[in-house]
Amino acid sequence: MNSQNQSLNSNSISNKNQKSISTLSLSLIWFGAGVSIAEIITGTYFAPLGFAKGFLAIVIGHIIGCALFFLAGFIGAKTKKSAMQTVSLSFGKTGSLFFAVLNILQLALWTSIMIYDGAVSLNGIFAYGKWIWCLVIGVLIFIWILFGFKNLSFVNKIAAGLLFVLSVVLCVVIYSGYAGLNAVSDSGLAVSSDIMSFGAAIELGVAMPLSWLPLISDYTREAQKPVAGSVSSTLTYFFVSVWMYAVGLSAAIVTNESDIAVIMVKAGLGIAALVILVLSTVTTTFLDAWSAGVSSEVLSKKMNAKIVSLVTVIFGTVLALIFPMDDITEFLYFIGSVFTPMAAIMISDFYFVKNNSEEKKIDWAAALLWCAGFVLYRVLMRFDLIAGCTAVCMVAVGILTAAVRFVMKRNLKK
Repeated sequence: MNSQNQSLNSNSISNKNQKSISTLSLSLIWFGAGVSIAEIITGTYFAPLGFAKGFLAIVIGHIIGCALFFLAGFIGAKTKKSAMQTVSLSFGKTGSLFFAVLNILQLALWTSIMIYDGAVSLNGIFAYGKWIWCLVIGVLIFIWILFGFKNLSFVNKIAAGLLFVLSVVLCVVIYSGYAGLNAVSDSGLAVSSDIMSFGAAIELGVAMPLSWLPLISDYTREAQKPVAGSVSSTLTYFFVSVWMYAVGLSAAIVTNESDIAVIMVKAGLGIAALVILVLSTVTTTFLDAWSAGVSSEVLSKKMNAKIVSLVTVIFGTVLALIFPMDDITEFLYFIGSVFTPMAAIMISDFYFVKNNSEEKKIDWAAALLWCAGFVLYRVLMRFDLIAGCTAVCMVAVGILTAAVRFVMKRNLKK
């Protein structure tokens, strides 16, 4: 392990003096990540397709996204490196800094989006002012990070249990409280079904699992059992995320609403809604803010992960107070265009080519391949591909990476 990897400080979750994370604890972490208002809201976007086609698109998208989720997470679990440290295996030490900066920025934005969504939803039910709810959520996330998820293991288990029970209650109330699901299961909302194609819906299904690629290894690298930890994290997130998407989809159909606050009001959840919204926002956003801190350690040995994480929460809270963040579709697509080709190159290098560029400053071949992949993704977005652009881009960039590496190795042997 090089000096950069040895430099992780005592406040980081990578500290070797701390115990590793059990398979159960990893599952609970990703359960909390999956139970998210952002996932439910994204699920409501599928309503124009109707329940049958919408749910099928959700499942297909999650199969694609979670396959990548596992492959990226296992690299960290196997190498014991953070997400941004694993990037150096393909892009070199300096090359990985580019993605670390982008990752910190997108995680800071995710933090603000999650706080904003939670505050808007809470204010729609308990109208004390969006700014108050932003501050409440921000303070709770701040406290969560202050203690760290290992020190809050027991609290995380209670939170996960409460979220599970309340999410079941939400489902029961939605499905039993309205006569509508079977009657409208194939019709969707009272809007044109042309608003979203099936391919675009698959891409939205991929979006959430894909958004975790730049940070999954920050947690799987601490797994006591690399294979079991990676598999359990992936399967837990897959089923919970599909469930949350489906909750949003079905709730939008049976209530003819896409606003989660209105849906919960109509469902009569009251205090249960408050607990669901607060806990789900905190347990999910915590991961974003914490990983921003972990990613900062790649930039400098002097960075303190916990302090950067706390600053990220403050920054995210301020952004949520100032800017409207109601439509995150373009943000999700941007994340896809940046991190899909990055992941494709890493996966091809690690699993197939067995390339390791960790000792290089910049792997220029990987950098050029990423540029080509970024452009390809943006071009593919213009077409209505039945499998979505992520899968096509991943396969194309992965094959191209393997071919380029093969040619380069053969030329070196001459």
